[in-house]
Amino acid sequence: MKETLIVSERGQITLPAAMRKALGLDTSAVLIAEAIGGKIVLTPAVVVETEIYSDAQIGEWDRADTFKEGERAKLLANLKKRRG
Repeated sequence: MKETLIVSERGQITLPAAMRKALGLDTSAVLIAEAIGGKIVLTPAVVVETEIYSDAQIGEWDRADTFKEGERAKLLANLKKRRG
């Protein structure tokens, strides 16, 4: 599905109803916008309500997400290769 959209003076766009319906997006949908290769890519996002998790659980996730030595540099190098 391809549509032509107009950016408003406030920088807003409106996704056509048929497109929202086809993608299952309701009025409270959250999207991630990324600029990739000169294009704007919109992807439905998942919102997690952190209030239902304890501080200990969130802290555990933060510790698990920590990069090991050299891991960050390796990931950045891979990203640079992909971007050209």
